[in-house]
Amino acid sequence: MCQSCIDQARRQFMLRSAAGIAAGALVLSGLDRPARAASVPPTSLTPDEALAKLKEGNERFVKSPELCALDLTKRREEVAKGQAPWATVLACADSRVPPELIFGGLNLGELFVCRNAGNTADTDVLGTIEYGSEHLGSPLIVVIGHSNCGAVKAACEVAKTGAALPGHIGLMVDAILPAAKAEMGKEGDFVANVVRENARRTAAKIGEQSKIVSHLVHQKKVRIAYAVYDLDSGKVEFIG
Repeated sequence: MCQSCIDQARRQFMLRSAAGIAAGALVLSGLDRPARAASVPPTSLTPDEALAKLKEGNERFVKSPELCALDLTKRREEVAKGQAPWATVLACADSRVPPELIFGGLNLGELFVCRNAGNTADTDVLGTIEYGSEHLGSPLIVVIGHSNCGAVKAACEVAKTGAALPGHIGLMVDAILPAAKAEMGKEGDFVANVVRENARRTAAKIGEQSKIVSHLVHQKKVRIAYAVYDLDSGKVEFIG
């Protein structure tokens, strides 16, 4: 357990002790705590503040990647009645890229996350993102690709050789093919270039194909960004 967790545990122990005494007094006086609201207000963070918070969290992850002993029980009780995530993240399903960890070890209820191989935006993903933005009030949408992405590698191979992939894998990779074809023959690493271009195109697609999101962007209530996560360093590079 890191030092900050130890300090937090001490503070929580003192608070709980005081709360226990107060609760006992309320019971003795025949009073009970009022019921909490069934829903919660959306985050007060602006799109830019949410983006800055993600960047700060990733810096913390890179410099000192400790998984703190979060008070999950207390937090679970807090968010059981409603959620107010302050960022929506579309990430690859790769097991090495968990958004809550790479952005600093975030707790329950902070990120609204969509994941699939290649971080693409199909109908289900677009609907999920719209729900997060319009219904939950999430002010930021981030599409994040990552280095050495297997889905992107497959798309690059198909673009170069015309190979046919089996089952639904081929249909999944089809969504990445436009980015792969656009980057063929360009300077630099082919896969790395396609990872960036795929994230850019997906971010653009969200803004173009979702009237709900584009309206919120126009009102400056939502911002769309894209980024690339480096598996080796742990750093997230925000590009657009």
